Amino acid sequence: MTQAALKHDTQDIVIDEVFPHAPEKIWRALTTGELIGRWLMQPSGFEPVVGNRFTYKTTPAGQWDGTIHCRVLEVVPNERFVYAWKGGHDSIASGYGAPLDTVVTFTLARVANGTRLRLVHSGFVIPRNELAHRNMGNGWKKCMGSIEAIAGGKPN
Repeated sequence: MTQAALKHDTQDIVIDEVFPHAPEKIWRALTTGELIGRWLMQPSGFEPVVGNRFTYKTTPAGQWDGTIHCRVLEVVPNERFVYAWKGGHDSIASGYGAPLDTVVTFTLARVANGTRLRLVHSGFVIPRNELAHRNMGNGWKKCMGSIEAIAGGKPN
């Protein structure tokens, strides 16, 4: 087998939205455990501190228990929040529950009418993570709407 045949393509999910709220309100929605639970999943052990490890729990598959292991990589208040997102099990070659080793990056920028929030969920290995990439891309779009509502003080 050639080197080219062994290479995998990686893809990212990128969503860019402008919200009519100050960066501080968006930041609070992104970095408060109780609020994260309202727009994504309830984190366990979450603190927005570099090096902190926390988990999310989702539907198990095969030998994967559904735990998503995360580690905070970067925290710049009201500007940038980055964490590792790992899940899946090696016994699942592709599809739901396949090994996933990715990074979630939120970048906030003040703009004239509020805050530009850019989400990049990077490192999906294709074809192994194709299903995760598609499903999570749709999921992140829904999450962005919920973040906007929470930042605006609306119940979700």
